[in-house]
Amino acid sequence: MGTQRLKYQQEFLRKIRHELYGLFLAHWREIALNKDKIALNPDWDAYFQLEADGRLDIFTARDDGVLVGYVFVLKTRHLHYKDHLMAMTDLVYLHPKHRKGWNAKRLFEFAERCMKKDGVSTFTIGMKHHKPFAVILERMGYSPQDVTYSKFIGD
Repeated sequence: MGTQRLKYQQEFLRKIRHELYGLFLAHWREIALNKDKIALNPDWDAYFQLEADGRLDIFTARDDGVLVGYVFVLKTRHLHYKDHLMAMTDLVYLHPKHRKGWNAKRLFEFAERCMKKDGVSTFTIGMKHHKPFAVILERMGYSPQDVTYSKFIGD
């Protein structure tokens, strides 16, 4: 991978799916909880449908053409605020070699600009508690909103 500045762009699942699994796997290995009980198994059909419905945007980071990061965003009208299009991250990943400097900030800023053009009024970014990047978000003007808890209750 080169040393040049990363290229940020909006891409479509049908064009990049073949490149995603390796990053998905690295992402899952790094942050997933309950890996011994819940295997990585993306529902590609659901992702394709969300994209076809205009509810999924994918923003990517590339280094010399190689996919090194992504932000998957789900867009919807909020049940409490139907006049506003809201966006929430589904997936956020940047290869560890590219986490220094402003790469993550630039990827989020690119996503913000694109979504603003689409009429999104609020962008919510989630992160794992054990892998925080709040410092970046707070520098960008984000503030904490909700705290969620989870527990594996399956067999």
